[in-house]
Amino acid sequence: MEAHIRVNNLNVNYTSEHQALKGINVTIPKHQITVIIGPSGCGKTTLLKSLDRLLDLTDGVSISGEVLLDGVNIYAPDIDVTAVRKKAGLLPQRPFPLPMSIYDNVAYGMRIHNMRKGKDLDRAVQHYLELAGLWDEVKDRLHGPAVRLSVGQQQRLCLARGLAVEPEIILGDEPTSALDPLSAQHIEKRLLELKQDYTVVLVTHILRQAKRLADYVIFMYLGEVVECGPAHEVFENPRQERTRAYLQGLF
Repeated sequence: MEAHIRVNNLNVNYTSEHQALKGINVTIPKHQITVIIGPSGCGKTTLLKSLDRLLDLTDGVSISGEVLLDGVNIYAPDIDVTAVRKKAGLLPQRPFPLPMSIYDNVAYGMRIHNMRKGKDLDRAVQHYLELAGLWDEVKDRLHGPAVRLSVGQQQRLCLARGLAVEPEIILGDEPTSALDPLSAQHIEKRLLELKQDYTVVLVTHILRQAKRLADYVIFMYLGEVVECGPAHEVFENPRQERTRAYLQGLF
């Protein structure tokens, strides 16, 4: 297992009374799908957002510890936060297409970072829409408003937009929870294909989905990592009693 991200003694406090993460130590493998599971309020999304400095956007948050991305601590004082966030694309629970055309949604990040121009930009937009499994459905209306797409199509558009800035990591915060079953299946299929080239980290509350997708599992409870390891080991032979209870649906 080649490590892509290492989290060392990570603590996150939202207030003096609310510690969301407590001494987290985990390793996230490269080019695999890591799924973070656990009951509501256990810190799953907080851990996910800590991986690309999105927690910085929350007022009053206090963070200590390390998150090593390719061996570099992204919480070091001299780190370029914009560069960190460019390395990890976030796929949220609900899609949020930008108020512009389908084409411009995908091109937006590439223009901001001066990555592509002209015909090269056209080819790149097509490439990332194909990666997201959306090209055939939108190729004849690229300059129409993105908000007219279905919710499932909008989520795949957000995936294409995230891929367009060439991240190393895809972070998904329950990315299929707002979708119909067919659209959710589309997203799952794309993520399984994309792990060949990207490290994927997903938060999900759906155990069936975790079992379909996960190569590696992190089980959290009350802000702590209770157990982590290869998916087949955690699901078939969990070491911790709390993991067994959660997998059996006891809480």
